Amino acid sequence: MTEKIALTPKTHTTPPAKFSHGVRKGNILQVAGQVGFLPAEEGRPPTPAGPTLREQTLQTLANVRAILEEGGASWEDVMMLRVYLTDVDHFAEMNAIYNAYFENLVEVPAARTTVYVGLPAGLLIEIDALAVLG
Repeated sequence: MTEKIALTPKTHTTPPAKFSHGVRKGNILQVAGQVGFLPAEEGRPPTPAGPTLREQTLQTLANVRAILEEGGASWEDVMMLRVYLTDVDHFAEMNAIYNAYFENLVEVPAARTTVYVGLPAGLLIEIDALAVLG
């Protein structure tokens, strides 16, 4: 039986509840929903990368990437991305940022974007990912 491994990169704080930022079992890696918090610093509470969708989206993607790399994966291994926005008016801007970020990706993952209003105050985007390693 393949061992299940919880993933918490050095850039991330310990989760505030009983969950993992990511989990790998065999060749499957699931990244839990990530938001645009800056890398963890001792004594500093989680801090958004900035007030704009652009700042938070780029940091959120960096946070997802950190977990993928911690589990031995890359964007090329990602099969599915799920994006949650807090405002329907952010769709076009997020798509432009997303397209530019992944412009050199050989095979793009399936993706789903929806509006979700349950994120903590000030957070504009959350992204999770499912990767299957090679």
